[in-house]
Amino acid sequence: MRVVLAQIDTTVGDITGNVQKILETLSRANDLGAGFTIFPELTITGYPPEDLLAKPHFVEANLDALEQVAAACGNAAIVGFVDRIDDRLYNAAALCGNNRVLRVYHKRQLPNYGVFDERRYFTPGEDPGLIELGGTMFAATVCEDIWVPEIAAELAEESAQVIFNISASPFHAGKGDEREEMLRARARDNNIWLAYCNLVGGQDELVFDGRSLIVSPTGDVVARGASFEEDLVLADFAPQGRLGAAEHMEPVPDAEEEVYRALTLGLRDYVHKNGFTDVVLGLSGGIDSALTATIAADALGAEHVHGVLMPSRYSSEGSLVDSRTLAAALGIEAMELPIEGPHGSFESAMTGVFEGTEPDVTEENLQARVRGTLLMALSNKFGWLVLATGNKSELSVGYSTLYGDMVGGFAPIKDLFKTRVYDLARWRNGQPGGPVIPSAVLTKAPSAELRPDQTDQDSLPPYDVLDGILERYVEGDRSIDEIVSDGFDLPTVERVARMVDGAEYKRRQGPLGIKTTPKAFGKDRRMPVTNRFRG
Repeated sequence: MRVVLAQIDTTVGDITGNVQKILETLSRANDLGAGFTIFPELTITGYPPEDLLAKPHFVEANLDALEQVAAACGNAAIVGFVDRIDDRLYNAAALCGNNRVLRVYHKRQLPNYGVFDERRYFTPGEDPGLIELGGTMFAATVCEDIWVPEIAAELAEESAQVIFNISASPFHAGKGDEREEMLRARARDNNIWLAYCNLVGGQDELVFDGRSLIVSPTGDVVARGASFEEDLVLADFAPQGRLGAAEHMEPVPDAEEEVYRALTLGLRDYVHKNGFTDVVLGLSGGIDSALTATIAADALGAEHVHGVLMPSRYSSEGSLVDSRTLAAALGIEAMELPIEGPHGSFESAMTGVFEGTEPDVTEENLQARVRGTLLMALSNKFGWLVLATGNKSELSVGYSTLYGDMVGGFAPIKDLFKTRVYDLARWRNGQPGGPVIPSAVLTKAPSAELRPDQTDQDSLPPYDVLDGILERYVEGDRSIDEIVSDGFDLPTVERVARMVDGAEYKRRQGPLGIKTTPKAFGKDRRMPVTNRFRG
């Protein structure tokens, strides 16, 4: 029996479009001789459907769609959908064949951590999901089921020879290797074949990386799908679960490549799935806007990216030159809108109110808010999506301006610490075609250029120190004392922790951004804004 793992890019809520993609993929799989085609988790609804599941008519439309898909399944297929029994919903896998639904398996292990809220919506299943086809005993599982060792062991004891797992496993850096090692252990520990089909594509802040696998009972990966793109993975199974042939073996991207490809895929899908074609962003001459512009050009094509230089009285000539050089290297549009006029008008309007006070961050933020207003005007006029260019280091400590540099509909590098921004920029410059980000951008001291001779380190610890503290405090949930025990200075750690806690209200008002770490701001980390706990 030829098994085809169909890792496809679905869209949440587009039931009609998802069904069309399923049917087209079934046709392609049949042309390849598929006897059994496996689709990802919740293929029909897209993943995660979240509170769409509270709409009874959404669930009903998904059930009607399953019948449409099943009618096209002459050969066997497993399709993810939402099942409903009485008033209970189930994250389910339907075995289809002979042009009908043959049986249904309900996901048993419902994740309820990080970005997952499945217990909010679904009831866990109890059926082990065994299926005998063509002399081979198969078992169906859904995503989290395979992460639980006991479930795989139980299925092996029940004489399963091949476990299918349909999945929607969100990406973060290193997750693919971790997942692959887990699947190898499950296969090896239970002397069983594993056929793992993962979703691919971007959904809001989540990216799914594909990388579907066939793993042998010895724990060897014998077939691997592409990372960050749709793919069909083929394997021929002989009776009793013996593998006949599996030759599809895509390479594993290295650490920087996988993050960069996640960012391009996440941005591309967010733009296109939300009906945009073009994006606009400010070009400051700094590393963050340079990397964001480069990702956008790679994701969407240079002709769909519009850069805006908005020099102020404090902008250096070097920053302007670097922005123009970057735009030319990428082939993107670079328009120039000096902000001295509107900035001066704002200052004049506030002269009386501010009389007797000294200039401070208020005047600095005025510049950022003028720039934000101009970018939003371009968005309104031309229908372009504004990209915010802030990174995780800045957002962690609130080194950003509400309604200024934080404006935008999407923030591609929101989950990258500043040191990782530099790493990715250097990696991208080393790719074929030569460097695109000017070397000066990589070597000059980071600066918001909102006052004379300003640098980020006037207000923040050096980024290598700051990011080390943030990794422990934000991602590791470690206490101040624990961080200090790692060799960091107590006053610095206390100051950074205060800044992180105090900036929660800002982060709540910022745009979505792509998750690349195990704990991203947003669904992964849900802190109260009103919060007096310290430490």
